Amino acid sequence: MRGLFSSVYCIDSGPGPGRFNMDFDMRLMHSFVDGSFQKAFGSGSCLWRFYSWAPPAVSLGRNQDPAEIDADRCRADGIDIVVRPTGGRAVFHADELTYSFFAETPVSNEVIYRMVHEAIADALGQVGVIADFCRSQPDFKARYASAEAVPCFTASARYELQVDGRKIVGSAQRRRGDVLLQHGSMPLSGRHRQILRYIVDAAPGLLDTIAADMERKTSSLDEFTGAGYDQLVPLIMAAAGAFSGTGHKLLVPGDLEKLEGFHESIH
Repeated sequence: MRGLFSSVYCIDSGPGPGRFNMDFDMRLMHSFVDGSFQKAFGSGSCLWRFYSWAPPAVSLGRNQDPAEIDADRCRADGIDIVVRPTGGRAVFHADELTYSFFAETPVSNEVIYRMVHEAIADALGQVGVIADFCRSQPDFKARYASAEAVPCFTASARYELQVDGRKIVGSAQRRRGDVLLQHGSMPLSGRHRQILRYIVDAAPGLLDTIAADMERKTSSLDEFTGAGYDQLVPLIMAAAGAFSGTGHKLLVPGDLEKLEGFHESIH
């Protein structure tokens, strides 16, 4: 991150419903696209947002078939269903630390992907969790064509974070011109595996296959440390600022009043 951004801003917006969370991300991305964030906080700046989900929600990748998720069961359980602005597959958001990263930059998606995960890995290391990069890149087109590829956490992309070979952070990106949104999920407990309850059982043995995949390929923070959201967020903020060489600046929701019309558009 050193030298790429003149200022690193961070905001912790805490727990919120699924639609609010996705709308918040899109409004922040729009503020970079229309230049209002840069006007208010300086060109060359980037922003990290941290949040969680209340009530729990299932999010789908923007191109995913919603018929893969049992909407009636979600409704009965009080589970939101939302569509992310990025790609990827379904995630069950319950006990989770979610981040978003925004910047206007010509730097490649891959470089930003790695940089963001380096900051998160640094923070994890400070609570005794040694996370490393996935070094391979699956054929996602072929992967997504398979029935068992409904949940996101059963496959890792290059530079996603793993602990002992099991995925602990899942991330995705969306770019509009030079403006990049990257967001991702870090399960704090094994509740992310409850996605199984909401996947439509479309083939014999499908759910058993997915359950075995998730057990073998995914992890959660509580397996390695007692630290949680409140401990990790300040550490990631500090790591992001240290990597830039400028430190980080903490925003509060009221600071976004500098972005004309922002609050009215998300409430």
